[in-house]
Formats: sequence, structure tokens, C-alpha cells
Amino acid sequence: MRRVVGVVAALLLAGCSTAESPGGSAPPADPPKGIKVEVVAQGLTHPWEVGFLPDGRMLVTERPGRLVLVENGKTTRIKADLGDVVARGEGGLMGLLVHPDFATTRRFTACFNTAKDIRLVTFELDGIEARRVQDPLRDGFPANPSGRHSGCRLSLDKDGSMLVGTGDTARASIAQDRASLGGKVLKLDLRTGEGGVLTYGHRNVQGVAVRRDGLVLTAEHGPDVDDEVNVLKPGANYGWDPSKGGTEDGYDEDVPMTDLSRFPDAVPAVWSSGRPTEAICDAVFLDGPEWGDLDGALAVTALKGAKLLLFTITAEGGVHAVSVPAELDGTHGRLRGAELGPDKALYVTTSNGTDDKVLKVTRG
Repeated sequence: MRRVVGVVAALLLAGCSTAESPGGSAPPADPPKGIKVEVVAQGLTHPWEVGFLPDGRMLVTERPGRLVLVENGKTTRIKADLGDVVARGEGGLMGLLVHPDFATTRRFTACFNTAKDIRLVTFELDGIEARRVQDPLRDGFPANPSGRHSGCRLSLDKDGSMLVGTGDTARASIAQDRASLGGKVLKLDLRTGEGGVLTYGHRNVQGVAVRRDGLVLTAEHGPDVDDEVNVLKPGANYGWDPSKGGTEDGYDEDVPMTDLSRFPDAVPAVWSSGRPTEAICDAVFLDGPEWGDLDGALAVTALKGAKLLLFTITAEGGVHAVSVPAELDGTHGRLRGAELGPDKALYVTTSNGTDDKVLKVTRG
């Protein structure tokens, strides 16, 4: 319920030094061996995000405005006040973050479009009923009536803060407007909503991944070229400006994703797709000896590309190589959500609109 302040330049994230090969692609690696994919839930409609409860059950948001609980392959609809969710285009019920103290507070935060804005709302779960208890922000984020570029991926920072990736709502000036919450990554206190803009100049942040050492990487949609993976640096500009410095009222998507000519201090991407784009989406670090040589890799889903990309990341945040497991290369359609479970397995959601699934990905 607190007012969001300007850029939080004093915030520090570990490991955010300049990464190698800025703005470039990375050499492809051979597909990893021993990947196993199982269906753990099905019959869903555009499942957007997965969050794990302490007992291993999953909360899943469905973009049309439904919240379901998954246990042993069975899905149960959660009774929640979601009547103001507006599901249109890319918008609807989106990001989800289970609070780290859920065992005592029963709280989680969700993000969704309404008729006038995009809201963060904290709920308290009691059985199969979720009750609204708090709006972490007094005001919501900007929204496009069409739902375009809604962003809204939630993640937990190493210090317990909530990171929120937002979209620029396909409006020309928003990404570079530091007073707006669109086209940004926010860092907020989970309990009070205090915090502010961490980074700006983003087009449409779809994934926010936090490594065990605190390094934060984001996955971001490009226009018809250059999806990006970025290392976050507090206070930094990431160079998206379809207003061309305020000279254009229209949304000119022919500008570079990271416009270093207009913004020489903008942070270059550590990886970009070039052409064609993959419509990369959620991102999470694999973490555990169960993954073998993939331990520490960044897993990124792709909607248009219908695949899972695995990035080998250097200590500084550079991209060393990219591989695509054959088992998740066009085999399950569009892939959206990605979350590491308490069992260290990777859980991925499909986003095809009909009989969508939650997939469990492990390595033998």
C-alpha cells in the first residue's frame, strides 16, 4: 500500500558485472542427454505460472482468470475473488509468487489485468479458498485495453524482496518514463509494497530468474527481431525507446531493442535471438547435482519457438552456449511457465489454449 518511489540506484545485486559477448548470440551446444518429460497435470487453459506450497502441492494461474491447486495429478479449482480479472489478448491472470513464509502466513501474491490497470494482489489460502488481504501497491501498473505487453512476471530476490517484470503496454514513451511502472523491473517489499523501479527501458519482461549467488537475469520479448536475455544492474537503462526520444507519438518498433546510439550507457543484452525471434518467456536457474553438467544452467521457455532453451551461464553472467533438448523441441507446443520444484525438477507449462499441461522435466 506504499507509494513506489523512483529508480532505486542504491540497491546492489551480487555478480552484476559486465557479461561476456554483450548483445551477441552464443554458439549452439549439442542437445543434452537423459532428459525425461512427464505430464503431471492436464486439462488447463493457458497456465501462466506455477508456485509450490511447502507440502509440494502446486498453485497454478490460468490466464482466463482461474486459480487451481494441483496434487498428485488432480486439479482443484480454488475459490477466489477474481471477478475483476480481464482476460484479453496477452493479459489476464498472470504472475504468481508463493511467499517464503507461506507455512505460517498462507500468503501468495498474484498479478492480473483489470479494466483499468494491472494489479498486484496478495491472497491468503484457507483450504481451497483464497481471500484477498492486501494490495502491495496503492496504484496498479499501466495496461493496454487490448492486453498487449502486459508483462507481470514475479520472482523472489535473494534478500526476500519481490521482483516484478512489467511490459510497456505498447505505448511509445512508457519504457523510458521513470515515473511510470511500465517497461520496468520493480523491487518491492513483500509485506509493505515499499520499494521502487530497479531497471527501466524494457519492452516486455516475461521472465525474471535469480541465481543462488543473487545474479538476476531477465527474458524479454523483442519485436520481429532480438528477443533478449539481460543481466540486471540497479538503476540501469536497457535501451528500448519506440518514442525515439519523445519525437514519435506512434509506437515505432523499428528501433533497436537496445538503442546504444540514443543511449550510450544502456546495458547490452548478454544474448539476443537475432531473427527470427523465439518469443522467449519464463526463466529459472537449474540448481542441484541432479542436473549434472546442467547444474546452474538458465532454462528459458519459448512460445513461438515451442521449445526449451538451456543457457550455460558464466560466473559474471555471460552466455557461454545454448542447447535445446530434443524432448522439448516442438514436442509440446508453446511453452510458457518455468519453475524449479522442491524436488529440484523443472516444471514447465504449455500455452496452446486447449488441454494445456504442466510438465515435469528431470535428468536421468
